[in-house]
Amino acid sequence: MKVRPLADRVLVLPAQAEEKVGGIIIPDTAKEKPQRGKIVAVGEGTKDEKMILKENDEVLYGKYAGTEMECDGTKYLMMRQSDVLAIVED
Repeated sequence: MKVRPLADRVLVLPAQAEEKVGGIIIPDTAKEKPQRGKIVAVGEGTKDEKMILKENDEVLYGKYAGTEMECDGTKYLMMRQSDVLAIVED
């Protein structure tokens, strides 16, 4: 299934949560929700706001930003461009 965001929305593939910290394995229930991810699809923007983000951008977003959705067994976040806090540059 292919998902194409509308207007100023982006589809983000969240980064994996830390499995191990300092040699201690963290159970799934105690893992923090990641706040970093990779954009896999973008909308076309609105008449008031053009899209700054593009596919394959690595971004930081708020802890409770976006709506979780699952497509073909993979979990994604759908959020507005304004929910993205920063683009990570290498």
